[in-house]
Amino acid sequence: MSNPNARPAAAPMTPEEEQEFANQVFDVARNGDATMLARLLDSGLPANLRNHKGDTLLMLASYHGHQDAARVLLQHGADANLANDRGQTPLAGTGFKGDLAMATLLLEHGADVEGASPDGKTALMMAAMFNRTDIVELLLSQGADPAARDANGVTAMAAAQAMGAQDTPALLERALLGRDRPTD
Repeated sequence: MSNPNARPAAAPMTPEEEQEFANQVFDVARNGDATMLARLLDSGLPANLRNHKGDTLLMLASYHGHQDAARVLLQHGADANLANDRGQTPLAGTGFKGDLAMATLLLEHGADVEGASPDGKTALMMAAMFNRTDIVELLLSQGADPAARDANGVTAMAAAQAMGAQDTPALLERALLGRDRPTD
């Protein structure tokens, strides 16, 4: 005889329901709801879940400047180096957006300072192009190579100059000059 107080087993979700749930999860990351992300991750949600563009939850949280949500994801094992389908990493996104706190958080959790997209662009190149001086300084202090070239042979300096960046070329020039000085 069955127990009348027993809860019925949950019916499996339809593909449409699964897609709607996934969309809601990505919105949680995009909107920075760190508390809900923690609950979902504690319930078994994969920290490196990707959407149809290959964006991870971390990519969305970091791109939209949600440091607490990004921290929760990183603490639950999100990979700071996973690139989306276009080869963009969360760290490169901080160079574009200019989010120093997020760049610092990602680097503290293993983001590769030299990680490059398929076309060879690094986070340093992105930050230099968009005149993000504080991020250029951070990346250089973490070992980013100011002489690195993308697939077309373009350096961070050349990219910054081509985009009309006012301040980052001088930072890169100092970094390049500092590399050429002999050490005592």
